[in-house]
Amino acid sequence: MKSQDIRKAYLQFFESKGHLIVPSAPIVLKDDPTLMFNNSGMAQFKEYFLGNATPKSNRITDTQKCLRVSGKHNDLEDVGFDTYHHTMFEMLGNWSFGDYFKKEALPWAWEFLTDVLKLDKDRLYVSVFEGNEAENVPFDQDAFDIWKQFVPEDRIILGNKKDNFWEMGDQGPCGPCSEIHIDLRTDEERAAVSGFSLVNADHPQVVEIWNNVFMEFNRKADGSLEKLPAQHVDTGMGFERLCMAMQGVTSNYDTDVFTPLIAKVEEITGFKYTTNEIKDVSEEQNKTNIAIRVVIDHVRAVAFAIADGQLPSNTGAGYVIRRILRRAIRYGFTFLNTKEAFIYELVGVLADQMGEFFPEIKKQQALVTNVIREEEASFLRTLDQGLQLLDKVIAETNGKEVNGAKAFELYDTFGFPIDLTALILRERGFSLDEAGFDKAMQEQKSRSRAASEVSTDDWKILVEGNTESFVGYDQVANEVKITRIRKVDSKKDGVLYQIVLDATPFYPEGGGQVGDRGTLVSANETIEIIDTKKENNLILHFAKQLPENINASFVANVNTDLRAATAKNHSATHLMHEALRTILGTHVEQKGSLVNSKNLRFDFSHFSKVTDSELQMVEDFVNARIQEQLPLIERRNIPIQQALDEGAMALFGEKYGYNVRAIKFGKSMELCGGIHVNNTSEIWDFKIVSEGAVAAGIRRIEAITSQAVKDFYTSQENLLGEIKTTLKNPQDTVKAVVALQDENAKLKKQLEALLKDKAKNIKVELAQEVQLINGVQFLAKQVDLNPEGAKDLAYELGNLGTNMFLVLATAEEGKPMLSCYISKELVAEKGLNSGLVVRELGKFIQGGGGGQPFFATAGGKNAEGINEALSKAIDYIK
Repeated sequence: MKSQDIRKAYLQFFESKGHLIVPSAPIVLKDDPTLMFNNSGMAQFKEYFLGNATPKSNRITDTQKCLRVSGKHNDLEDVGFDTYHHTMFEMLGNWSFGDYFKKEALPWAWEFLTDVLKLDKDRLYVSVFEGNEAENVPFDQDAFDIWKQFVPEDRIILGNKKDNFWEMGDQGPCGPCSEIHIDLRTDEERAAVSGFSLVNADHPQVVEIWNNVFMEFNRKADGSLEKLPAQHVDTGMGFERLCMAMQGVTSNYDTDVFTPLIAKVEEITGFKYTTNEIKDVSEEQNKTNIAIRVVIDHVRAVAFAIADGQLPSNTGAGYVIRRILRRAIRYGFTFLNTKEAFIYELVGVLADQMGEFFPEIKKQQALVTNVIREEEASFLRTLDQGLQLLDKVIAETNGKEVNGAKAFELYDTFGFPIDLTALILRERGFSLDEAGFDKAMQEQKSRSRAASEVSTDDWKILVEGNTESFVGYDQVANEVKITRIRKVDSKKDGVLYQIVLDATPFYPEGGGQVGDRGTLVSANETIEIIDTKKENNLILHFAKQLPENINASFVANVNTDLRAATAKNHSATHLMHEALRTILGTHVEQKGSLVNSKNLRFDFSHFSKVTDSELQMVEDFVNARIQEQLPLIERRNIPIQQALDEGAMALFGEKYGYNVRAIKFGKSMELCGGIHVNNTSEIWDFKIVSEGAVAAGIRRIEAITSQAVKDFYTSQENLLGEIKTTLKNPQDTVKAVVALQDENAKLKKQLEALLKDKAKNIKVELAQEVQLINGVQFLAKQVDLNPEGAKDLAYELGNLGTNMFLVLATAEEGKPMLSCYISKELVAEKGLNSGLVVRELGKFIQGGGGGQPFFATAGGKNAEGINEALSKAIDYIK
C-alpha cells in the first residue's frame, strides 16, 4: 500500500467505529506554556482530558503533525544516524473522551493491523504495564487479559514505568499504556534470536508501531498522581513506521514517504543514497546516507513549521526551527558538497506528496520556499565567515589543540556548528579541546536555565465542577468568585499568582492582542491584575499578591482606558489587512501581529519592500473606512464552515474550534476572538510609522491610531517649530534647509582640500622620520588627521619604497584609531600580518580590529594607551 492509502485506511476504519475525523492541529502550540511544539497526538486534546472543555464528539480520529526537538521528548540528535527517528512525524490517533476504554481500544487495534492491513500476526508483540508500587499503580490485568484472546502469552511483555507509563511532560494527563511492536527481520534472523528479547532495545527492525495510552491520572506539580474526572483513551501509531512495515522495507527512509525527497536530493547534488537493504557500505557512503536522511527529514519539520506560522528566528520556537534547518544545511555543506542553497527546492516535492491531507503546505508553498531559500543563503554566508574566523583561531593556537572556549564562541556568537569545527580541525591536523567546549556550553545552559526557570504549585481548586466563562465582550466589570489559584515562581518575574474566576470580563492574551489589566475589588481590599493569559482553556489572571479572603466575592474591573485604546488598534489591524490585500494583492496573509494600547504591529507575506506611495494608499484606505463610520457586525458562535463560506479569513497556524466568532467592518471579515470598537469612527485616525523586513518574504508594518496619532502630529509640529527657531524663522523653511545643505557641502570640499594639503606636509615630515631597522623601513607615529586621512597617508608613505612597516595613530574627538601598513614583500617573505598586529596593539587602547594582511585598522576607547601601543610596534621587526 502507498502511504496515502495507509493513511486513508486508518481514518476510514475508525470513522466506521463512530469516530469523527478532525484535521491536524498546527505543529506550533500557542496556548500551552508547558510545550513549545505539538510533540504527540494528544497535545491538542489536553483541555478535554483535564475537563476544561467539551469536545464535539467523544470519539475522534486524526493524523497529527508532531515535532520532537525540545524538552522531555527530543529526538534531534538521533535523526540521520538511525533509520526510524524523525524530527517531524505523523501520529495516527483514535481518541475516546470518557467513552470507550481498553476492551474496545485493544481489539480494534488488533483488527486494523491484522484484518485490514493483513500484517503477519506472528511478527507482532504487545506489552502491558507491570505496575509501580511506589506510585500505587497496579499491574494492568485488564489489558493483559484482553491481549490473551489474540496473542500467545510468550509474546506479551511486561513493561516498566519507563516503557509502559506514558507522560507528555513533568505535569499533566498520563496513564499506563499498551504498545504493539513488530519484528521486521528476516526469517533466518528471527529463528536465531527471538524478537521478544529485542523489544524496546533500540533494534532498528524491531520497532514500536502503536501505543494505546489509558489516560486515568493527572501528574501534579509535587509529582503525585490524582485520578482524572473520567477515563480516556489516547492512541498513537507512528505513520512512517507503519508504512515501513506495510511496504516490506527495513527503514522508514525506504518508504514512499521519503523516497521522492531522496530522489530530488540525488538529482540536485549528484550523490546517491543506498537503501537499508545494502548492509556493507563504505564509511564515505555511510556519511552520504546520514547527510541525505538529515536533509530530507529536517526539510519536512521546517516547512510545516513555517506553513503553520512559525518563522525561523533567534528566540523561542523560531530558534529551534532555525537550528533544525542549519543542521540540514551543515550536513549538505560538509558531506554533499552543496555550497549554494538547495534545500528550498525540496518544498515542491513535499507539497505534492502531502498537500491532499495537509493543505497548508500547498497553500503556503511560495512563502515556505522563499523563507528556506533566504535562511540557507544567510547561513551559507555565516559558514563562509566562520571559516575565516576559524582560520584566525587556528593561527592564534599554540600547539595542536584548539581552545574549547574559543570554539564555543564561534558556535554561540556566529552559529558555527561545533561538529564542523571539529571536522575542519582534524583535516588540518589539529584537535579540539572538547572538555573546554562542553564546559563553556554547560555554563551557558546553566545561565539560560537559571534565567527562565519556572516552578508552579498545584492548582488549589476552590469550587469543584465549576465552569469558567468569559463575559468580556459585553461587560468590563462583573461580580466574580475565585474558583482556583496556583502559585508561579520564576527567576525572571518573581512570585506571581494565577487566579481563575467563574465569569471574567478580562480578555486573555491571544490573536496578537495583549491581555487585559485591571483590579479585583472586595469590600476590604483591591488586588491589581497585571496580565491575563489563556492556558488549556482556562483564563488565568496574574497578580503579585493574593486576597486575604480568597472565598470572598469580588468585582472584576477591566482597565477601560487600556482596553479602549487596544480595541482601536485591533480594529485598525483588520482594516489594514484588507487594505494590504486590496492594494498589494491577495497573496498578502497575516503572519503575526501585536496589538496593545500604544500601537499595532502587523507581519504579512509580501516579497518586496512596500513603496512609499503604496504605504500612503494603505493609510488612505484605512482612514477612508474610518470616515465611513462602519458599524461592527459581530457573529458569535457560528459554525466555522459557515463563516468561511461567507468570506471570513482564517489564519494559518491558528487552532479554531467547531464554532467561531467572526468580526466584520464593511467588506473586512475575519475570524477573531479579540476586542473591537463598535464603530470605525472611534479609531479617529490611522498613521503608519514604519515598514521593513523581518524575514524572507515577510514584511512588518507598525502603526498608531487615535490619541497616539494626535500626539504624533503634535510632536511633529513642535519639532518644526524648533527647526524654524534654530533657522531664525525663515519665510520658507524648506528653502532655508536646502541653502544650509549647499553651504555645508561647499565647506566640506574646502575642508577636504585643506586636509589633503595638511597630509602632504605631514608626509614630507614623516618620510624623514622613517628608520631602517633589520632591513625594514619602520615608522610608528601619532598624526593630527582623521582616520581616513591616516589611511591615505599610510598608503602614500608605503609607496615611497619597499619593506615598509608603518603604524599611524589618530585620536579624532578623543576616539583612538590605529592604522597598520605592511609592504606586500614583508607579508610574503617575513609572514607579517597587519590584522594580527592591530589586534594585539589594539589591546592598549581597549579595542581591537582587523583587515587585510597588508593593511588593517583597530579602534578603541582609551586614547591614553596610544603611546604604549606605538612603542610596542617596533617589537614585530626587532
